[in-house]
Amino acid sequence: MADDMNTDIVPVHLAVKAMRDNGYKNAAYAVAELMDNALQAEATMVELLVGEQEMFLETQRRSRIAQIAVLDNGHGMDANVLQMALQFGNGTHLQQSEQLGMGKFGMGLPASSISQCRRVDVWSWKNGIDSALHSYLDLPDIERGVMKTVPRPTNKDVPEVWRKIGKGFGVSGTLVVWSQIDRCLWKTAKALMDNSELLIGRIYRKFLDERKATIRLVGFDIERPEAGVLSERNAKPNDPSYLMAPTSTPAPYDETSMFKPWGGNDLFETTETIRFRDHDHTVKVRFSIAKEEARSVPNAGNTQYGRHAGKNIGVSLVRAGRELDLDQSLVVQYDPRERWWGIELEFPPALDELFGVTNNKQQARNFSEVAQLDLDSLLENGTKTLTQARRELELDEDPKAPLLSLAHLIKTNLRQLRGLIEQQTKNTRGGKRRYIPAPDSPEREATDKTKERQTEGHQGGSDEDERLPPQQKQTDIEATLLNQGVPEQVAHDMAASTVKESLKYLFVEAATDSPAFFSVQPKGGAIIITLNTMHPAYPRLVDVLENDTEEVPGNASPDEVAERLNRALNGLKLLLMAWARYEDEQPDGPMRQRAQDARIDWGRIARRFLQEV
Repeated sequence: MADDMNTDIVPVHLAVKAMRDNGYKNAAYAVAELMDNALQAEATMVELLVGEQEMFLETQRRSRIAQIAVLDNGHGMDANVLQMALQFGNGTHLQQSEQLGMGKFGMGLPASSISQCRRVDVWSWKNGIDSALHSYLDLPDIERGVMKTVPRPTNKDVPEVWRKIGKGFGVSGTLVVWSQIDRCLWKTAKALMDNSELLIGRIYRKFLDERKATIRLVGFDIERPEAGVLSERNAKPNDPSYLMAPTSTPAPYDETSMFKPWGGNDLFETTETIRFRDHDHTVKVRFSIAKEEARSVPNAGNTQYGRHAGKNIGVSLVRAGRELDLDQSLVVQYDPRERWWGIELEFPPALDELFGVTNNKQQARNFSEVAQLDLDSLLENGTKTLTQARRELELDEDPKAPLLSLAHLIKTNLRQLRGLIEQQTKNTRGGKRRYIPAPDSPEREATDKTKERQTEGHQGGSDEDERLPPQQKQTDIEATLLNQGVPEQVAHDMAASTVKESLKYLFVEAATDSPAFFSVQPKGGAIIITLNTMHPAYPRLVDVLENDTEEVPGNASPDEVAERLNRALNGLKLLLMAWARYEDEQPDGPMRQRAQDARIDWGRIARRFLQEV
């Protein structure tokens, strides 16, 4: 019989080799793990130091990255914590009661490091740089079976090259150095810095915006550090909601916000309470939309700031003040207008399991899965409430049930945002000021008919306000339009035109989460009729006739015009059939009689408005 063998469940050298493929998207995300540790240690200065050296490649001398370091002035580590920090799956924030900040999984430093390099050295000090302790991981030694444990930290001087380049050395701090770099896709300091700056600025935008920390990016010649740096910059906030200022957004939106807050309360923030593991947790959602002036220029998406926005598309998931992911589950990839909305969702680390946060803090898998659910089917096209759908998931013991209401909130508001963005496009299409009625417009014709009815003694609820001063009427109308999401300049021009021309009726288009095709609101002596662009009747009746005829008049073929008119006719028929069914479903008696009376009364007024003079 063979002798018993001591067999490890997971051979160390094979496990570490497998951990190199741990899912970090690129070196910038791996660097972010080190910066997490620095900011968790309350660092106010964090530096990414990228050392290049010249080497022969295909008979030519080229500069290539030789070492990468992250330096911070945080509170540093003692020997026990430093040794623990280099262990896979160990750390000081593993207990749930301690999971209040960015750290959690005990994988960040070693896992991120070996995803890019074959050796990582760490110096840390708590009482001046001359007291620095040092330890390391060396993959070649681990693969040969020579290194089986993390070396006990010993006193060792920080190499002179880092002392010359780093500005962030404090009484306490940490320096992490990667060498034998073999997996970094970017080969030069400039490439690494250029590609990291946007991501780092976005991940840590709240720290940068609130001036809790400065992040310095430096490229230098590692063989001649005394010659100084090759390139240097401080990371600027990169806000995908474009509400912060100043930021890295190109001019003219580097010093002022490019978007404006949308929806919610006075803070433009919606708060959801999620119960998980017998505790209540607060999740905050914020929405924003591009300002009208940002989109009013020709080909706004091709401007420098438009291209910047094109790199920041998605729902920004923020955990402990740090962006976890820019989730694109809800993004319509083929639509360039997706860049003009912003959604930020902020949740606490206590909900990591619910959201499905990965150990490299790059994704929230459960949120992405719920976000992609077909909620209309889940709610059976309105026949089932959100509460009922959630209870069914809970009965099936689906752990993602608490996220359902959150996904519904985001999708509902996103539909409205897209509608408003579509309306912005129409308001600026071809430079036409479509919202100012022509002399022979329906608004003017209906106004004249209304005056005739007024002289006959028919009074409406809005008539009293016709006596208000013109400025008051304009202010009231403009405020109403703004509340409906109409861009500021458009609302001003519409209100001014309505009052100046003494028009009784004002048409406006807005995306509203309502089953009504249109709403009626008397204000400032006028009657504001808001067409709901989210209602199926809108594309069948309004958009189908409006599109193309304004953009390319006379260019549509006879078949295209016929098809468009036929679609509009079918839409009108369906609308009338919907009313017929509404009447038919009323119970016999007063309710059905009121519906029939309303149809007849409306018909009388419609006949008056539509008859030729």
